[in-house]
Amino acid sequence: MDALKLSRSLPPWLCVSQFKLAHKRLLLPVALLALLAAPITRDVTVNTLSDAFWAVSSYVAFTLALYHYIALFFTKRNAAVELYLNSRHYQVVFAALLGALPGCGGAIIVTTQFVSGKVGFGAIVAVLTATMGDAAFLLLASKPSVGLGVIALGVIVGCISGWVVNIIHSDDFMRPSHSSLPERCTGEDSSPVESRAINLQGRFWKWLIIPATIIAFLGSFQIDINQLLSLPEMSIEWIGCICIITSMLLWSLTKEIKNYQSTVSEDDKPVASHPLQRAAQDTNFVTAWVIIAFMLFELTRHFGHLDMGNMFNGLGVWMPLMGVVVGLLPGCGPQILVTSFYLTGAAPMSAQLANAISNDGDALFPAIAMAPKAALVATIYTSIPALIVGYSYYALFEM
Repeated sequence: MDALKLSRSLPPWLCVSQFKLAHKRLLLPVALLALLAAPITRDVTVNTLSDAFWAVSSYVAFTLALYHYIALFFTKRNAAVELYLNSRHYQVVFAALLGALPGCGGAIIVTTQFVSGKVGFGAIVAVLTATMGDAAFLLLASKPSVGLGVIALGVIVGCISGWVVNIIHSDDFMRPSHSSLPERCTGEDSSPVESRAINLQGRFWKWLIIPATIIAFLGSFQIDINQLLSLPEMSIEWIGCICIITSMLLWSLTKEIKNYQSTVSEDDKPVASHPLQRAAQDTNFVTAWVIIAFMLFELTRHFGHLDMGNMFNGLGVWMPLMGVVVGLLPGCGPQILVTSFYLTGAAPMSAQLANAISNDGDALFPAIAMAPKAALVATIYTSIPALIVGYSYYALFEM
């Protein structure tokens, strides 16, 4: 009884039964700091995090900033939008093009329009087939020519898939008869800590995006930045390491992890937020998953003396199937892992192509919420061309 009275007299945040680690994202920067503190992992951690910041995060931030600024000019209703809404044939084309846009915004738009009766089921299949989600930013930033090629292939396959579905099914196939569209989160319910962290990460990239991109660009041409700037050895590596841990610390405080969706999908952003703020939030989300993939790859090689590239390539014929299976998972996080493994050489191109076509990114979450049956069938449909493309590439170039 005394213990019960004591627990009731304590403030809620001290009650063990009510305690929870809301900001579980903090585990990532804490783990990185622990790896830096340990002498046995310090060198590999510094080099890996430095590469992740200068070679990935900087380019992703620059690409995202351009994307969000350009997107401001394409928000008005025009003749193309009318054609998209009124033509069953062109709906598929425009849906595939919207899906090709890096990120998940285009796919989410088509998903909500299907539920509201503005577009048909073929458009849903086309947009989900064409979209790569946030993994597209990573691929475009790291290998622009490959990224553009994969996106173009996604549009072509998306159009063909959508037209085939239009032949088989009517526009109203799997459309829910009664549905209420959930409103997108505007970030107005964020806690003071989260709001402050969101603002700080926007300022972080506002001041760093130009110098970081310049350094990343010079590094791409194999220029020794330390020598160029007369800095001590490993200075630029430590600067990149400190910058990426700082960005991850800010990112860890911007959102609570409550379920699977809040773990693997990008953060909701206020509608009126500045393009640089949006770029900062998306960059840090992509970076977090890239760090997980890169550190997993390097630590496995460091401690196990294993070459993950040879290990995965040894799976051979199973790799495209693995890409498709991961693509069936909702959210962009798992898909960024696959792209990161491709960039490090751990996954072949066939797995990357299969995953790019099968994955639906964050668009699958509103689809499941508003039209679960349509989401399930559309996901199964997107896996069919993914298997065809993945195994076709494997048979032609990797056998």
